[in-house]
Amino acid sequence: MHWIPPPIEEVSLPALLRLASGVYASAVRQSLVAAGFDDIPRDGVFVIGSISRAGAPLSEVIRWLGVSKQTAGQLVDTLVLRGYLERTVDDEDRRRLRVSVTDRGRAVAALAREAIARIDEQLRDSVAAERIAQTRATLAALIGLRGK
Repeated sequence: MHWIPPPIEEVSLPALLRLASGVYASAVRQSLVAAGFDDIPRDGVFVIGSISRAGAPLSEVIRWLGVSKQTAGQLVDTLVLRGYLERTVDDEDRRRLRVSVTDRGRAVAALAREAIARIDEQLRDSVAAERIAQTRATLAALIGLRGK
């Protein structure tokens, strides 16, 4: 017997979010693997991209990930060891380490942005811009519920 998926209206929002996120994740992963960046750990692209594009402090990126400090530390250690990030002593406070994106990390961030842009373009071909804007607003509202 062949399984028939339920109508989209009956699928839970968390399931839809997971599946939609997977479309982007798959496109990014394929792009990175094709370019020889096949050693990026889970959530690594998010960390690299957040620091590279938004200049987000590592503490904020860790908060966004919603993982323990130990898990985040292991992820950053792996990204440093694989040459995507580097740690340097903060010039203003020698007790602190700064984490920045290397050239290798910037290449990954650029490839990820290109893959995301391709999916976004395909989405715009099938969904009106106002609906995409509405989806973004809905997602922003959902994110705003975090911690409430």
